[in-house]
Amino acid sequence: MDSLFYYRPTPRLAAPQTVEADIAIYGATPAGVAAAIAIAREGASVVIAELGGRVGGLTASGLGATDIGNKFAIGGIAREFYRRLGQRYGQPEAWTFEPHAAEALFLEMLGEAKVPVRFRQALTQVRKRGNEITELEMEDGTCYRARAFIDASYEGDLMARAGVSYTVGREANAVYDELLNGIQFGQPHHNFRRFVDPYKIAGDPRSGLCAGIDADASGVQGEGDARVQAYNFRLCLTREEANRLPFPCPPGYDPERYELLRRYLATGVWDVLHLSRAMPHGKTDTNNYGGFSTDHIGASHDWPEASYARREAIFQDHVAYTSGLLYFLTHDPGVPTRVREEASQWGLAKDEFTATGGWPHALYIREARRMLSDYVMTEHDAVGTRRVADGVGLAAYTMDSHHCRRVVRAGRVCNEGDVQVGGSAPYPVSYRSICPREAECGNLLVPWCLSASHIAFGSIRMEPVGMVLGHSAAVAALHALREGAPVQRVEVAALQTALRAQGQVLEVPPGAAELFMGPALRW
Repeated sequence: MDSLFYYRPTPRLAAPQTVEADIAIYGATPAGVAAAIAIAREGASVVIAELGGRVGGLTASGLGATDIGNKFAIGGIAREFYRRLGQRYGQPEAWTFEPHAAEALFLEMLGEAKVPVRFRQALTQVRKRGNEITELEMEDGTCYRARAFIDASYEGDLMARAGVSYTVGREANAVYDELLNGIQFGQPHHNFRRFVDPYKIAGDPRSGLCAGIDADASGVQGEGDARVQAYNFRLCLTREEANRLPFPCPPGYDPERYELLRRYLATGVWDVLHLSRAMPHGKTDTNNYGGFSTDHIGASHDWPEASYARREAIFQDHVAYTSGLLYFLTHDPGVPTRVREEASQWGLAKDEFTATGGWPHALYIREARRMLSDYVMTEHDAVGTRRVADGVGLAAYTMDSHHCRRVVRAGRVCNEGDVQVGGSAPYPVSYRSICPREAECGNLLVPWCLSASHIAFGSIRMEPVGMVLGHSAAVAALHALREGAPVQRVEVAALQTALRAQGQVLEVPPGAAELFMGPALRW
């Protein structure tokens, strides 16, 4: 089995290469893949530089229960992808699918478009002339020269190194006159439903807090901070005996990490693996559920601004936490027998992620940096009280934030940060929100880490929307090159006409807005 990692240092090449293209993309996420395919189909040259060793991001790493909100909002290359996946399962479209099927299709579509993807490319430097990027340099010395660039990474590493303004964390509600941003103590979802004592020695605050509890419980509802919502692995599990790998005991396993869960189980609540959505062939997309589950709450705050080495340490901590959780549920004598027996029916799918023993290769980076541009998408856009005219794609999902920390309130354990508010109709995502300010960079587009408040990003940040915005960013970049203009000065009406011609959905057909699918698919 190969080692599981986010980043490994790449030695400098003896003779570093220079790669030239019309447009260079950083990140082989779904947004990056869709952008590259759109560019290649228009006859322009394109290259993807990817930090890891795989394509497809979370869509190919366990997130098979697609978060769509309203499927009528998904068009263009994204809709083509889900339709072609459907062909593999004998269906018109597939919105639930196995990880290997998604990865295979991404590779197939990239191959058809003859898009080169270069792996293990850790970005170290961005060179600019005035307000335009001229070159990207990687850790191994490889340089990418292009006329335009697209940052399709989950972290926004390219835009940050290019000097583009951004933010991290949760804005106070007062910043954009919102209701659902900032610290959130009031939401009941995915919290402890029974009293759980937070102290190492029950009832004794002097004994210290149990593992996973943040000693800082300060802040009031709606106040801003720099915390980031929890990350996790989207696990592909199965109960099919012939395809099931037992959960191994991870190196350095520490059952004390799960003392809160032990106490919670003792109250009679057993819901850790409750959200295991069925995938084809007896597999699941298992996501976080309840008060204590696969979300590693409070462990992701450093990630957005961290070095590659620090992110690797955070990544490995998430692997240890999650694999330890599964081993704990199936082996710890303090876990009720019925729970151990039920959890032991599950295992990692042997025929998925075969290079890493059934473990997903990508961590779910739900949110990292968010650009600050001339237009910031906010809660007002998501609920429809404000509607832009320069839309280049639609979002339709619940405003969704996972918990940011676990604290003590009134002597009991409490998770803080969750928001799940949905029901709005599909709404347009502004072109200005994927463009930096012109003074900062005139030849860069940012379809994933776009300009949005924390809570609006929670609605926009779904993988199909990433593909939609990646496709639109690609077409916009091509228009800018043809017009010899900065991306900010692209004629939006002409861009929208071109996008519609390529199957992008910029307005939902009459009646389709009511076919909201969010509640069944959230989390």
